[in-house]
Amino acid sequence: MNKWAFVSDFDGTISKQDFYWLVINKYFPEGQKLFDKWKRAELLDIDFLSEVFASIHQDEDQIIADILSIPIDEHVPSFIKKVQESNGDFFVLSAGTDYYIYHILKKYGIHNVKVFSNEGYFHEKNVLMNIDENHRHYSKRYGIDKSKVILELKEQYEHVYFAGDSEPDSHPAAHADVTFAKDALQDILKEKQIPFVAVETFAEIETYLREKGVLS
Repeated sequence: MNKWAFVSDFDGTISKQDFYWLVINKYFPEGQKLFDKWKRAELLDIDFLSEVFASIHQDEDQIIADILSIPIDEHVPSFIKKVQESNGDFFVLSAGTDYYIYHILKKYGIHNVKVFSNEGYFHEKNVLMNIDENHRHYSKRYGIDKSKVILELKEQYEHVYFAGDSEPDSHPAAHADVTFAKDALQDILKEKQIPFVAVETFAEIETYLREKGVLS
């Protein structure tokens, strides 16, 4: 069995802005109403994202430039290196799409990171998602069931650490050995009585893991 794994959500956890907000703010103002509808639970997460990502109407070069403009937590690239140097494996777990995640990982020279997410691809000026209902990680609500991924990794690793920031992350948080929670996830986990370590940055996560002797 492998020693340990660190699994992180992407939007709002690694990145400082959700890709869907970039699209809504720049190309799809009507998306605000759609967002409100989603927050009232009148729309499944995957349906909300699919509609937003299909409302960009830009050439791929422009979409990639937009993706690369998304700011990330500055500490993430060095943190991932430190995890890998300390015999850990780093994974990205996102209910968004791998299409923009791969572009950002490439920009920051991040290697050997497996991405668990909904498959995305450029098609006719938009980003579409390929959701496979027969996939072992399939979720009707999110496209990908984050809990299933964490449970699968727990069979392969002695310890699984997880970081997230919002509602979809509350489900895998119930199964991780330690969850680092940012923003809205903190209140959600308090309400669900799921233990967590409150953080704002990856620098704080690194300090915690150093103190516990996980990072060398």
